[in-house]
Amino acid sequence: MTSNHTDCHYCLQSLRGRKYALREENAYCVTCYDSLFANPCEECKQPIECDSKDLSYKGRHWHERCFKCTKCSRSLVEKPFAAKDELLLCTECYSNEYSSKCFHCQRTIMPGSRKMEFKGSSWHESCFVCQYCQQPLGTKPLITKDNENYCVPCFEKQFAQHCYSCKKVITSGGLTYHDQPWHKECFVCAGCKTQLSEKKFISKDEYPYCVECFNKFYAKKCAACKKPITALGGAKFITFEERQWHGECFNCVKCSVSLVGQGFLTRQDDVLCHACGLA
Repeated sequence: MTSNHTDCHYCLQSLRGRKYALREENAYCVTCYDSLFANPCEECKQPIECDSKDLSYKGRHWHERCFKCTKCSRSLVEKPFAAKDELLLCTECYSNEYSSKCFHCQRTIMPGSRKMEFKGSSWHESCFVCQYCQQPLGTKPLITKDNENYCVPCFEKQFAQHCYSCKKVITSGGLTYHDQPWHKECFVCAGCKTQLSEKKFISKDEYPYCVECFNKFYAKKCAACKKPITALGGAKFITFEERQWHGECFNCVKCSVSLVGQGFLTRQDDVLCHACGLA
C-alpha cells in the first residue's frame, strides 16, 4: 500500500511511492515489517510475508500453500480437518488412522460428529437408540439385555416383572414365592406385616406367615407342655385321638419314660407306659 507516511518507523528510509505496512499506527517498509513481525510458517519455517495470507490455528501459523494434510498433502484451506499430536490431518486420513468404529453399524465415526460411549464401545448418536422403540437414548437412563440397549419404559414393558403384591415393576432384587415375583419389601407376613425376605416363614393357604404368627393362628398345641407344635425345622410330633404331642413331650405321666415308638395306655387324658398303666 502507499500512503502519506514519510519514513519507515524502523529503518527511517523514505516510504514515498513504496509499499508499507501499519502496526500500532506506525508505518514500516515491507522489508522491515517482515523482518520484525512476520510469523514463521510451521511447515516451511519461512516467514509469512505481509503480502501473503497468514492461516492460524491454536497459536501456530502457516502459509496458505503450506496449510495441508500431513499424511496425504491435500490442502486444508477452507476444509474441515483434525489435529493429532500437533499434526494436521484431513478428516479422511484422521478417520482411517484414529477414528473409532460404531458398535452398531461398524462404520467410522467421523471427526466433528457426536459420539456416544457406553461400556467401552462407541456409537454414532443416530445409532445409539432403544432396540424396541428406536428412539435416541442420548444420556437417558437405559438397561442392557442380551447386548441390546433399551430405554427404561420399553424394557419394563417388554421384560420387567411386576410385583404380585403391589403390581409395580421390580427393577432390581426381588424374590419368588409360589412362582410369583415379589419386591422384598412387599413380601411380608400375612399376620403382623413384618418383612420376611430374611426370615423363616411358613406357608398357609398360599399366604406366608412368620413363625410367631403361624404358631399363634394355626399351630396345634402340645397336650403335655401346651406350646405350639410346628413342623418348621423337621420337628417330630405324635398324634393320637385328636391330640398332639411334641416328640420329646410324649412321655408316661407317672415315670416320664418316652413313649415314642412304644406301646402305651390311656387313662382319661393321661398316657402311661404299660408298667405304670397296669400297676
